Amino acid sequence: MLIRPLCFFLILLSINFLYSQEREIAEFREPSESDFALTVYEKDSTAAAVVLYEQGYYYYNTVGDYIKLIKEVHRKIKVFDSKKFEGGTVDIPLFFSDETSEKLAGYSGWTHNGKAKSKVDADAVFITSDPEIGKVFRMVFPNVKDGSIIEYVYKIESPFLFNFYGWEFQGELPKIYSEFLFKIPIAFQFNNVLYGNQKLYLNKSEVVGDCLQTTYNTEIIRCPMTLYAMKDVPAFKMEDYMLSPKNYIARVEFEPKEIHTASGWSKTKKFSTEWKDVDKLLKKGDIGDQLNKTSYFKKRLPDSILSKTDMPDKAKAIYSFIKDHYTWDGSYYSSETEVKDAFDERKGSVPEINLSLINALEAAGLDAKLMLLSTRQNGLPTELYPVLTKFNYTVAVLTIQNKIYLLDATDKQAPFGVIPFRALNMQGRVMDFKNGSYWMPIEPFEKNIHYVNAQITAAADGTFSGKVSQANYGYIALEKRNTIEDETLQGYIKEKLNEKAGIEITDYQVDDIEKIEQPLKESYAISIEPEIVGDKVILNPFFHKTYITENPFKMEARSYPMDFGFPFTNTYLISIDLGEVYEIEQLPKSRSIKLPNEDGECSVTYVSEGSKLNIRFNMKLNAYRFPSDAYQSLKEYFGTMVTMLKEESIVLKKI
Repeated sequence: MLIRPLCFFLILLSINFLYSQEREIAEFREPSESDFALTVYEKDSTAAAVVLYEQGYYYYNTVGDYIKLIKEVHRKIKVFDSKKFEGGTVDIPLFFSDETSEKLAGYSGWTHNGKAKSKVDADAVFITSDPEIGKVFRMVFPNVKDGSIIEYVYKIESPFLFNFYGWEFQGELPKIYSEFLFKIPIAFQFNNVLYGNQKLYLNKSEVVGDCLQTTYNTEIIRCPMTLYAMKDVPAFKMEDYMLSPKNYIARVEFEPKEIHTASGWSKTKKFSTEWKDVDKLLKKGDIGDQLNKTSYFKKRLPDSILSKTDMPDKAKAIYSFIKDHYTWDGSYYSSETEVKDAFDERKGSVPEINLSLINALEAAGLDAKLMLLSTRQNGLPTELYPVLTKFNYTVAVLTIQNKIYLLDATDKQAPFGVIPFRALNMQGRVMDFKNGSYWMPIEPFEKNIHYVNAQITAAADGTFSGKVSQANYGYIALEKRNTIEDETLQGYIKEKLNEKAGIEITDYQVDDIEKIEQPLKESYAISIEPEIVGDKVILNPFFHKTYITENPFKMEARSYPMDFGFPFTNTYLISIDLGEVYEIEQLPKSRSIKLPNEDGECSVTYVSEGSKLNIRFNMKLNAYRFPSDAYQSLKEYFGTMVTMLKEESIVLKKI
């Protein structure tokens, strides 16, 4: 199904304010000479391609007897390096539910190579699914090579009138010009929010008439029409230790505020604009109903738990009971949450498991509430107004003697008070149905430690051997336990045995795997062959794989904040007995480096006493969230730390 381009964008050209000299216009299937002449995008010379022009136009119209949300898009891309360019296949999301789906009403795609034009044929387009996107319409462009221009238009008819979503001005490629035009009847009121640090090039709006007429009345609906545009938008590039790109990508998003519906637009549906309205909605709705099952869970909790008098012990026992009873099915939400059915099946979604936990805690006389939050990859929820679609996760908030614990029973390896890393996303909304909901910071478990103690002795043949023991706490232990669960203990140990060349590891033991409230302990025997350079012996004292193996901050500058998720400490104590085999010729210098504001400190000390050499390395990251302007300090901090661990060796000579 092809779209005739003149008809496709005809309505755009009828809007007077769009004739501004500032606005850029591109005719479909007619790239300009300057488009073909462009061989590199000077503002990003490394880009494999650049978006020359893109336009989105969203509006409402009647299709048959129904009102539909119409989405029209035109995009034109210049390819510089076809080997690095990954946009030769375009996926267009099609939202759907059990009852209905968005419909592709038309499309047209072309590859331009000079005067030669290749059309996207019918056998190169199809509906498929993507594990991250869902249902998609896929177009595969032919003959894409260096210098090609690919161009396409499409039109979607959506039955989801209130899922207006929005427009991303920023993406994986730099964009020379991007504009979004939207026309919404006055009967449909949305809040729209601009995100990101890019500034609008154009921001125009006016009210137009004759924009929508329904079959239910003869009234012509007036529509505010708005145009947003940006120029020279840089490509969005992921950086290490950052939260979701959704927090930073330049885009506009929409949330329904008030909808006038039914005959004559006489009925009004107001979407919650204040949290007190949301509180009432949730309390009376499915969540409130599912949180009212305390009697059901009281009957299912063992008497040995209910009879406990120490409240923290009772809470830990209930947490373990629910965690052991359930298996998480991998979903963050379910269309119909039902805690009773989930309990009987011993399997459930995040809300089913954690609502069960809250019910069980309340049944035992403990103070537990629901927290709505958004996962790290889902983006931060806005504080401007309640937007429930921004929340995709739930945890329990337990208060015992004014001490607050966050609990999530979906991860079987998580100790009491340690919620999964995916949930460490700034703050959540605690749903207190008696006193009103409120925002609460999401604070991670603080004691996250990787501790190593090594006792090494030089042998007569010049090699070194000894014992190494490790202890892991908090999120570091949780990560290892989950790895062991995924890979099996045998697979985990096999990987450790082959971890580093020049080092032989034997007798690897992992203790306290199932005692998740205890640190995870590891121990092994080690044999090291030092490097020989002439008559010198070079020994790297940090021979094992360290917790931080390289500096994650290598760019010249940083655009976005850094978030490690949790504070952590790494300590390495190494004792080397040189015996009558070696003597020290040169030691690295003992030194330290600190971050500003006591946010972190890293130090290494070398102490030689007779034939014994004692080394202590200690690194603390006390803060775990940093603004972008702290980048240079962190870059120097981690760079110095990696130098201490990997690049500074002990020089020995044989006696």
